[in-house]
Order: sequence, then structure tokens, then C-alpha cells
Amino acid sequence: MPGRPAAQRIVVVGASLAGLWGAATLRKEGFDGVLTIIGDENDPPYDRPPLTKQVLTGWVAPDHTVLPHLEPLGDTRWLLGTPAAQLDRRAGEVVLADGTRVPYDLVLIATGVRNRPWPASDQAALSGVCGVRTREDAARLIDHLDAGVSRVVVIGAGFTGSEVASACRHRGIDVTVVEQAQAPLTGALGGVIGDVAANLHDANGVDLRCGVTVQALEGSGGTFRAAALSDGTTVDADVAVVALGGVRNTEWLADSGLASGPLGVAADAGCRAVAVNGLVTDDVFVAGDVARFAHPLFDYQFLTLEHWENAAVGAQVAARNMICAPEDRRPHACVPTFWSTQFGVNIKSVGVPSLADQIVVTQGSTEAGSFAAAYGDRDGRIVGAVTFDHGRWIDHYRGLIEQAAALPGPYDADLPDKREPARFPPHPAASYHGPTVVVTGHSPTAMDAVRQPAGRSAP
Repeated sequence: MPGRPAAQRIVVVGASLAGLWGAATLRKEGFDGVLTIIGDENDPPYDRPPLTKQVLTGWVAPDHTVLPHLEPLGDTRWLLGTPAAQLDRRAGEVVLADGTRVPYDLVLIATGVRNRPWPASDQAALSGVCGVRTREDAARLIDHLDAGVSRVVVIGAGFTGSEVASACRHRGIDVTVVEQAQAPLTGALGGVIGDVAANLHDANGVDLRCGVTVQALEGSGGTFRAAALSDGTTVDADVAVVALGGVRNTEWLADSGLASGPLGVAADAGCRAVAVNGLVTDDVFVAGDVARFAHPLFDYQFLTLEHWENAAVGAQVAARNMICAPEDRRPHACVPTFWSTQFGVNIKSVGVPSLADQIVVTQGSTEAGSFAAAYGDRDGRIVGAVTFDHGRWIDHYRGLIEQAAALPGPYDADLPDKREPARFPPHPAASYHGPTVVVTGHSPTAMDAVRQPAGRSAP
């Protein structure tokens, strides 16, 4: 194709959503060279969001979540089941854990995140202690739930933990949710919406314990039996689901010379990786949950997003920019969008709510559980919105965010124009679950922007 560099070997590291979209886009845009996809799991790319939704409720089997090949991938080399261990940029090779060296002209990093593990390894090894990130995780949890458990304890009331609790209640299983913050979803959507989420848990029979932590997972004979809480109480249960958020898969890049670490892999708005000297690279690109990129719509704040749409769109932008002429490159300027289904309620979020200082309910009623609310920053600009069973309006709020519009007042005449603090935790360590969008770095036009650490303290 005109203007395309002479690259004939492209390696995609990561065989999940971003990796597949990246590979498909490369072929769609005309790349006909050697394409290699590396993945640490043995399974071909599959969709992860259904694992805590349709899969846990029994509507879909774990092995029925395979992602379709959106474009013919041609003669593609799949290296599955062995993770990447090193990026040797001097040699132009990706080194696998078994010592295999895969040469590249261009490489796309799409290694995503993994579950944050329970910190005590002996407790994490108890039978009945589970996470939900992979298809294997979901199948193991389903086996436990199908065995007739009496109670499940969920550690963390973010989106994953709340969806697991919802699936358990759908199955008629008693569930206790333990959250370090004062309400569910506060790390992602703030305390005002957290209070609404808490009411949703209560209304569906969840034993919700907020403002406490799990001190230990107790067992006997190698099997989990109970969770000991910081308030001195003990929750007897058959299964413990650890939902403490994710850890970005960047360790393999430690000696690569890239600006990578717990916050992700730094990239510019065009998905080019940034080196430790602050200069962008021309042969390494980043997409998906592992990317920490400058977002043009949010004052070039560095964002990391654990969103389906971000992975798909970011991978398309990265892949196109890898092989097009430099003057034709485009920025990754997609407005972040996230959705969840809990207790029969459809929740959608758009923008970056965690950038907000204030929130206003604009439509519907929080008491009735069907509403829309908008988030505003310190300058009175809309930066995000959330809807509960009001999803048809989400594109309206997306448009306002794209226009950097002022925070709107209520659209419904009977709603008061009540703007109140959004009540986000002061830092992610204040909750078991962090935001789905983590803001780091600073704006070139606002040097006082807030830094938020990506790590969370151990429970």
C-alpha cells in the first residue's frame, strides 16, 4: 500500500480482544507480510465480559465465548500457551518463556491485565478460592456453584465483584460482599452512585459489608471455610471470589527500555510506545488495557482504561498507524465507554467520571433506580456520565463530552438542579476496587492536575 514502511514481520504480543482486533486491522489495511500472534493462554481469543455475566448465570458455556475472526488473517502464525518473557529491541526480537526468539520489524503490545491475587499465597491456594479473569477461572467457579454451595463471599464490590454477586443471586445462592470503601462502585463512579448501587445490592438480598476488609481466608483440609473480617466477625462460606482489580502485564518489558511499569506502557495519542528517555518509538505500538496513553479529549492526561471498546478501537488505531504513512496517522480519541449488568439493571458509563469533582442527576430518579447523571470537573466541564436503565441517552452525553460542553442541569422538569460532590475515594487504596479509568501524568496546560497511584494496598 502507498506510504507503507517496508516492514514484513509484525508480531502481536497478546491474543485477546486487542490482539485480535489489531491483527484483523493489519490484514484489512493491506499488510500481507508475516504476522505472528503470541498468547500466554492455550485458548484462541475469546470474549471476557460475558464470563461474569452470561457465563456465570448459565446462559452461555465458557467455551462458547470465542471471538470471531473479523477479517481473514491469512497465513498467520499462532504461538499460544507460552508467554512473552522479554522484548529485545536491539535484536528486534520477542523472547518467549521457553527461549524461542521471534523476530519482528514492528511489534504491537497488547498483553492486557491479570487478576490481582490474594496476597497470602497459602490462603489463595485453598480449594474454593477463585478469581474471574480467564475462561478457566469461570469454568472452575461454575463447578463450585453447580456443586450446591450454600454461601459465596465476594471480596471487592467493583464491577466484577458486583456482577459475580448478581450471578450468585440469580442462581439463588446466598452471597456476602465485602468492600473496603463505604459502598460498591465508588472507585469507578463515586459515592453518590455508590449509594444507589448499595441499595441495589440490598434490594436483591446481598449481605453487603462495607467499610471493612478481609483479614484472612480460613480453611481446613485444604478447603476454604470462612473469611475473617477486620470488624471481628467471620463469614462462613463455601467459595471466596477475589475481585480486587487487575495487574497490568508489563513485567516482561522490564529491560526493554520502554516507559513501562505498574501503570502500564506509556504511549502517545497515536499508540506509539514511549521509551524511558521520553521519546516515542516508531517500531513498538501499544493497545488495550496495558496501554497508558495521552488522550486528546481530556487535556492529554495519561489514561489507562479497562474497557472493551478501548481495547477494540485502540487496537484498530494502533494497527493502522503501524503501517500507514506517518502523515496519515490518527489519534486514539475514542470516548471511554463501559457497561455492566447487575441484578437485572443495565449500567452504562461514558467519559472519565473519576476526573470529576461534582455530579448532577439529569434524568429519571435514583430512588426508582432508572436515571442518568452527569459528572463535571473543577472548570464546570462535563467529563463523564452514567446511566441506570437509561442507556438510550448515553450517546447524547458522549456528544457533550466530545464537545467539551458545560455540565448540564436536569433535563427533567421535576428534578432539582442539585450539584453535589461526586465523592470519589481520595486514592484507589481507599477501596478494594479502583476506577476502570486510571488518570496519571499531567496536562501540558494544567500543571496542577492530580496524580493517582495505580496500586492498592494489600488487604
